Amino acid sequence: MASNPTARKGRPAVWAFVITSTAGFMAALDNLVVTTALPSIRAHLGGGITDLEWTVNAYTLTFAVLLMLGAALGDRFGRRRLFIIGLGLFTVSSLAASLAPSIDVLVAARAAQGVGAALLMPVSLTLLTSAVPAARRGVAFGAWGAVNGMAVAMGPLIGGAVVQHLSWQWIFALNVPIGLLLLPLARLRLTESFGPNSRLDVTGTALASAGLFGIVYGLIRGNSDGWTSVPVLSGLVGGAVLLVGFIVWESRAAHPLLPLRLFRNRTFAAVNAASMLMSLGMFGAIFLLSQYLQNVQGYSPMGAGVRMLPWTGMPMIVAPLAGLLVDRIGGRTVIAVGLALQAIGLGWFAAIAAAHISYASQVPGLVISGTGMALFFAPVAAMLMGSVKPEEQGVASGTNNALREVGGALGVAVLTSVFTARGSYASGQSFVDGLIPALWVGAAVVAMAVVAILIAPRRSRTVQGQPVAAGGAVTDASADGPVGAVTDGSAEGPVGPSAGPSTQTPEPVA
Repeated sequence: MASNPTARKGRPAVWAFVITSTAGFMAALDNLVVTTALPSIRAHLGGGITDLEWTVNAYTLTFAVLLMLGAALGDRFGRRRLFIIGLGLFTVSSLAASLAPSIDVLVAARAAQGVGAALLMPVSLTLLTSAVPAARRGVAFGAWGAVNGMAVAMGPLIGGAVVQHLSWQWIFALNVPIGLLLLPLARLRLTESFGPNSRLDVTGTALASAGLFGIVYGLIRGNSDGWTSVPVLSGLVGGAVLLVGFIVWESRAAHPLLPLRLFRNRTFAAVNAASMLMSLGMFGAIFLLSQYLQNVQGYSPMGAGVRMLPWTGMPMIVAPLAGLLVDRIGGRTVIAVGLALQAIGLGWFAAIAAAHISYASQVPGLVISGTGMALFFAPVAAMLMGSVKPEEQGVASGTNNALREVGGALGVAVLTSVFTARGSYASGQSFVDGLIPALWVGAAVVAMAVVAILIAPRRSRTVQGQPVAAGGAVTDASADGPVGAVTDGSAEGPVGPSAGPSTQTPEPVA
């Protein structure tokens, strides 16, 4: 019997999706899986809220500042090779975190995890792109984005379950067997590919890393050391100066880490601004709410995770419906609605928060926030990748992930600074006194993300007489789906990411 060519083509795509999505799930999960374990970590290793912040921010910060370098390294040395190196480092550092004897060692291991995640994440989507047929890339990107979004959302639940039934060390140790399984599969089942840019922007990486570290350090230490103290002012002012230097350098560099010209594309700029603001508001809120459920409401880690299910579980229900809505009303509108719902959900929590409230009164806020998160994560990856040319998809993915992680790190730092200015761990009421203003700040920031995504154009256009698919991809009647992408990305509607490297690259739209 003759073999089925379609089946042969499909197998590499399935393997690529399974491998990259599983690795991406682990990396995204470790953003917030630690949040429900924080009280247990504090009880076992000691430390105050500043130390607990670093167990989150050591990961998100190194993840953020090295993501774009990871994309460049993948272009130069091979994306599969870098994926394997990143996955190996992530696995080893997860083992180190599980064995950490002190809070300082745990923070160091978390930073190493972030480096590994920064190497594997930006090349994951590019490896998936090269393996999936053009006609199926929209579905694949949507599913990939939904899996990663689900990992972020499910972090508190999974962390709580593991801490309750095993111990906090196992939230890191469970990564080890999964990583060891994925490593040989990645070597055997993924196809090597390289990008057009072989230069590394070491100066840009150093400026961005030092600048972001200075600002996050200043925000974390501000309330404890004093906002006018030399270390805090040095971090904030020095970090801001270094980030300005980064922007100036990137605008002049021949091979920039972050091509600023991409932000002339309204869709690209809007998606990235909304992603960063959403992460800033939501990550900081989840960091505090997971502790509120345990420290104030008295729930166990597992109990806290279960009670967050109306929030964390909604993406599994709503994400498929979000795909249908994208086809009908467009990605821009779906994302805007999702962000608005997240802002409303946080506002609900801020309005009802008290030392003693019923769980039933919290459920509406959880459901609203979870629905909004699902509507955001499902279409955002496809809308992003469809807004740039095929050869720019690696750096586009790295940029979006980096800004989202920057938002997460800043969110934990900013909202915790608001919290510590008014509240503390001293009592349930003291915790609530700090939680309420922090949640209002988070809601306001996510509301700003709604404005940001509405910057994206609403209608499709044509390029050289060819229809522009939603998300900015140029379609060709003779092709099996999108074959290129315009740099304007001026499209909404059903998002159809561009194909991999194509022989038909349209000229940019002015």
